[in-house]
Amino acid sequence: MSRTLEWTVGLELTEDSGRTKAEARLSTGTSTLTGHGSARCNPADVDVPAIGDELAASRAMKDLAGKLMREANREMEAVGAGTVPQHTGPGYGWPEAVS
Repeated sequence: MSRTLEWTVGLELTEDSGRTKAEARLSTGTSTLTGHGSARCNPADVDVPAIGDELAASRAMKDLAGKLMREANREMEAVGAGTVPQHTGPGYGWPEAVS
C-alpha cells in the first residue's frame, strides 16, 4: 500500500511587552490540532525578539507534538495495539517563568 499525504502546520506569533506567545496549528485535512507556547524576556536581559520567537514557537510545536502523540496513542488503544511511551524527562531550553 502506497499513499501520500500533505499536512499543513501554521505558526502565529504575537509579542507584547517582552512576552511572546505562539500558536501552532496542524491541519490534516480531516482534523486540526493546536499547540501553545510562550516566552518572556527577563527584565535584566537585553531584549532580542528573535530569541523570544524561537522559544515560544518551539514550545508551541512541542505542545502540538505531544497532543499528536496522545491522539495516536488513543487511536492505537482503540484498535487493540500497544502505545508509544511518553517522554517524561526535562524539556529543552530555559523553563517558562510563572507569572
